[in-house]
Amino acid sequence: MRNDFLWGGAVAAHQVEGGFTQGGKGVSIADVMTAGSKDHAREITEGIIEGKFYPNHEAIDFYGHYQEDIKLFAEMGFKCLRTSIAWTRIFPNGDEQEPNEAGLAFYDNLFDELLKYGIEPVITLSHFEMPYHLVKQYGGWRSRELIGFFTKFAVTVMERYKDKVNYWMTFNEINNQRILENPIYSFTNSGILYQEGEDKLKTMYQAAHYQFVASAITVSEGKKINPDFQIGCMLAATPNYPLTSDPSDIIVAQQEDEKQLFFTDVQVRGNYPRWAVKEWERKGYDLDITEEDLQLLKAGTVDYIGISYYLSNTISTRPEAVRLEDDLLGDSALVENPYVSMTEWGWSIDPAGLRHYLNLLSNRYERPIFIVENGFGYADILVEEKVHDVERIDFLSQHIREMKKAIEIDGVEVIGYTVWGCIDPISFTTGEMRKRYGFIYVDRDNQGNGSLKRIKKDSFEWYKHLIQTNGAEL
Repeated sequence: MRNDFLWGGAVAAHQVEGGFTQGGKGVSIADVMTAGSKDHAREITEGIIEGKFYPNHEAIDFYGHYQEDIKLFAEMGFKCLRTSIAWTRIFPNGDEQEPNEAGLAFYDNLFDELLKYGIEPVITLSHFEMPYHLVKQYGGWRSRELIGFFTKFAVTVMERYKDKVNYWMTFNEINNQRILENPIYSFTNSGILYQEGEDKLKTMYQAAHYQFVASAITVSEGKKINPDFQIGCMLAATPNYPLTSDPSDIIVAQQEDEKQLFFTDVQVRGNYPRWAVKEWERKGYDLDITEEDLQLLKAGTVDYIGISYYLSNTISTRPEAVRLEDDLLGDSALVENPYVSMTEWGWSIDPAGLRHYLNLLSNRYERPIFIVENGFGYADILVEEKVHDVERIDFLSQHIREMKKAIEIDGVEVIGYTVWGCIDPISFTTGEMRKRYGFIYVDRDNQGNGSLKRIKKDSFEWYKHLIQTNGAEL
């Protein structure tokens, strides 16, 4: 492993910070999502409704505990921490003329605390935290006006933290808005809830285009602020395997990969893939894409590709294939892979899929890759102030081994690896605390009860040793 490899952890502001009413923070899209479970979807409410439980409002109060938490990250030896800047702390409604100084000061203090311990901040600008006001007033990313609001936010924080933050990403898991059958993805990526009868695909493409333009402008403006900035995109990396050698299965799996990589194609290459342009022609889509937009996309390509990796998909068109209960692909069937196991939440466990995907991205784009999310959601059990999370250690060990093969055997350039939810966060998909990811247990339950006490799990010492040996001893 390279000596400057960035080992660390990852969280998102809305899943850990809390401090919902503190420091002038405004209401974000995450703040109108109730708690759910693996069997019960989170509800997206019309504003904040009294009597409903919104777990992100308090989360784990990283806002009030960040010094304690960063000290624990430093004890593990983190080289970096990936987190996000909550847009609503800086521009509470999103369309203000002047930023909120209290919000800017909070991140000054947060980054100073990280740097005190030699921990590099890795910052996502949009991680499901856009101001709810922009949804209600402008329709979210349906509107071209969002480009200006986002880039003003991005330039404001890049100017403020130009000497404190080197690594940036624009939009978290931008490709997940392609999942059209579950409203949580379009809402959190784009602030969009589809209307009955609406052509969801067309709306998604238009919203994505505005985000691509905003991302490209952010890259170009960021380089003016500090030419040494490393600015990346961020992809939810999910390999799609054909269930059988039936050519139709192979083709549909390939098509699903192409749909996912559409987003990185634009952000890395600076132009739209030919298949997408052909699709727009076939469907008669007349999208708002100007010549100036296309020039901006060419000028604002990213320096690296950030990815999250949790699972792989297996796909079939064959009539006998049994769909999974949470199949969200549409025409083709998402099916169980007989060669991998599953988590309690129905996510496949496929370490080799990480190596496969790293190679796919490296060969396609020839850009550095930063694994900014990889983690294991599990219902940890606290007994006598201890958590023996051997399953998490096993999961992460297997994935790190496959990452090392990609680096050391295949020649993939990976610049860092950050474990998702290094301290237990609120789960994005379900809004639960029960689905835990961290090396540090937080005393809080699904109903928001608990002392918020921090407790080291067994994986804490394991990861500490792993970093000390630069990944040599798993």
